Amino acid sequence: MVAFLAAAGVLAAPRDPFPLDRAAEQWVAQTLKKLTLDEKVGQLIVPSFESNYLSTDSDTFDALTRLVREYHVGGFHVFGASIPAPSVLLNSGYGTVILGQPMSVAFLVNRLQALSSVPLMNTSDFETGVGFRLFGATSFPRQMAMGAIPGDDGLRLVREEARITGIEARAVGVHVNFAPIADVNNNPRNPVINTRSYGEDPARVSALVSAYVAGARDGGMIATIKHFPGHGDTDVDSHLGLPVVSFDRARLNSVELVPFRRGVDQGAQAVMAAHIELPALDPAASTPATFSKPILQDLLRRDLGFGGIVYTDSMSMDAVTKLVSPGEGAVRAFLAGADQILHSPDPIAAFNGLKDGVTTGRVSQAQIDQSVERVLRAKASLGLHLRRAVDLDAVPAAVGGRAREAIAQEAFTRAVTLVKDDRKSVPLAVPRETPVLYLSVVDYPAGWQIAAPSRTFIPELKKRWPQVTAIEVSDHTSASDLDFVRASVPRYGAIVASVFVRATSGSGRMDLAPELVKLLKDLARVTERTNTPFVTCFFGNPYTASFVPELPAMLLTYDFYDPPERAAVRALAGEAAIGGRLPVALAPQWPVGFGLDRPAR
Repeated sequence: MVAFLAAAGVLAAPRDPFPLDRAAEQWVAQTLKKLTLDEKVGQLIVPSFESNYLSTDSDTFDALTRLVREYHVGGFHVFGASIPAPSVLLNSGYGTVILGQPMSVAFLVNRLQALSSVPLMNTSDFETGVGFRLFGATSFPRQMAMGAIPGDDGLRLVREEARITGIEARAVGVHVNFAPIADVNNNPRNPVINTRSYGEDPARVSALVSAYVAGARDGGMIATIKHFPGHGDTDVDSHLGLPVVSFDRARLNSVELVPFRRGVDQGAQAVMAAHIELPALDPAASTPATFSKPILQDLLRRDLGFGGIVYTDSMSMDAVTKLVSPGEGAVRAFLAGADQILHSPDPIAAFNGLKDGVTTGRVSQAQIDQSVERVLRAKASLGLHLRRAVDLDAVPAAVGGRAREAIAQEAFTRAVTLVKDDRKSVPLAVPRETPVLYLSVVDYPAGWQIAAPSRTFIPELKKRWPQVTAIEVSDHTSASDLDFVRASVPRYGAIVASVFVRATSGSGRMDLAPELVKLLKDLARVTERTNTPFVTCFFGNPYTASFVPELPAMLLTYDFYDPPERAAVRALAGEAAIGGRLPVALAPQWPVGFGLDRPAR
């Protein structure tokens, strides 16, 4: 049966995202038949653990054991560590991430798998690769940086990213990745998606989502397209409140839903529901998509023909915790159409809520069986019915390494985008002995920990131009110190600034302080009079560049930390070609797809 768009009046054909062989089908049927009600309800609960070393004789391990043995949970969500080792505490751009260790995860997963009567199917947010959570694994650029890599090269690198992430995730016992983000970020004030999106062009976002889903399949991992039905045009962080998307169905069909439709058609096996309210799809007040039957069943299941697993977003986010208790939240999400209740603030309360719902008749046994069957089919498709433990001896060869790092570095390099170069200063052609003033312009100093801005840029710059004077300024810098910077400019033969601005969950901030914007504009005027090269590199929120159009030369990386800083210096020095293209519009003169080319010299 040919699938047509529901908007055209014809429903999409349902599809099976978990095709199984005969033996696997038998395992699913036999397992489902023998499960008790408690065991079935448990399969729908996904609590979390942190990837620290964990003694068997500890309260935390006892709690995890209880969740497996007494509550029969379907799997665990893997976070980073809670106790930082030196050099592994990073700010993710939307919250502090403490990186865990691959061996700690793999070892703990094996111990928990051995306790479980049904294989566990574990999840994680490896949005930029397994290195996003685990130290030593491969880290790729943020999705917006990947979206800046033009043409087929972008599709190739996204698919390869997903394949590598799948291999590394499976090596440590994680089976489901909550990526790719299919949100179309067409709101510059979006505080939670921003650089996590591939961009604002629905067609390009769709193509990259499709490439990621295919690559995840190559790597043996289940990809999850999120945050359905589209979190890109919001200006409220759902970690803090309930965003409202007020567009009509026609607009949603032409923008927000396009990448999700493409991902489902590509065979995506999981979808994550967003904690966002969409009155055009469900007029019920204070009803996020997570709790909406019209969105999860009518739109996603019926209209888009999705037959895979529906995950909630974290049920610990304020968008839902301020609305309902953990038990009621689990029931409402399940009734709406979710199969897996993720990261509840109280997983036991979530379990009890669902079980009580069945015994009182509020939740049907048939719907429980249907969701459990999907979960079991997913587990069988991963081969967990045959082998659930990971090979600990294989982890060092399967996770990280120079070959994969080289692929990731290629992506960081190809993403660099030159949007302006009025004085032809890029690449920087001043002699090696030229005194260079380097400014690290930081949104605010807190939260960076040891992943301090410019920690790689400064030493890399000094390798090329040894006479570098480095100064950091932020919203805490005094007016007199900023005046000192202005007065110092004539002493230098070139000025390089790096601007670091986060769109960070929980901070409520995503801008550069006005006094720092004024400083950059003043430097542009001063260096214009003296014809001094002045190049600004932007890290993180790319929309910051639109507030300083007077700057003579601007490079964008869409990311933070060592690899993009290294890539920016190489581009500045002419050691790498520049060919990135804007995945989002910054101004009328800088539309989507714009970018200046510079060959390597």
